[in-house]
Amino acid sequence: MNLVEAVRAATTDEGWAWLQSVREQLVSDPAAVGGAFPAAGRRVGRDVLAGVVPPGGPLFAWTVDDAARALLLDALGERVDDELEALYRHGDSAERRAVLRWIGRLGEGAVPVCARGIVEDALRTNDPRLVAAALGPWAVRHLDAHGFRQAVLKCVFMGIPLEGIEGLAERADPELARMLVAYVEERVAAGRDVPGDVWPVIHRYLPPVPSGDDR
Repeated sequence: MNLVEAVRAATTDEGWAWLQSVREQLVSDPAAVGGAFPAAGRRVGRDVLAGVVPPGGPLFAWTVDDAARALLLDALGERVDDELEALYRHGDSAERRAVLRWIGRLGEGAVPVCARGIVEDALRTNDPRLVAAALGPWAVRHLDAHGFRQAVLKCVFMGIPLEGIEGLAERADPELARMLVAYVEERVAAGRDVPGDVWPVIHRYLPPVPSGDDR
């Protein structure tokens, strides 16, 4: 996703001018991001970016203010390490989500030392918006096996669609399938519905239960 082009197309001329001005200011005054970050939604808008709802539904959709805040973080360059944790800790849910989405875009180069801690904190919350945003591509690649399994199971408990987790197929393993089977058994025993998106993981690693005719 080209965030520059997407935000320019989604916001007003005034919103774009504000964003460009702040990005230029951050070159010499990185601390200014602390005031600009909360203002982004009001300045550029909060609609779903390009009106596109991705696999997994609205919880995984970028908004215009998500993208604008990511561009502010990009503008900080190496100085993002000095600001990122405070922006997350002191931000509201939308600001925290934007930090998590930005982390999700990180490649394999230098990564802010606080990135993993921010992701892990978000995965401990009960806010489905933050949990979904935390499971971006970077986190899916870098969470350890136990942490990833627990994050997926939390999504299932919270009703967050698993199809929104990019890279789930590559990280899933037999132990995750076993955990999901245990979850299914608990749901069935309680007479409750089972979300359909657990079955692809289960069926990938565990043999089908034989029918009565096969016994």
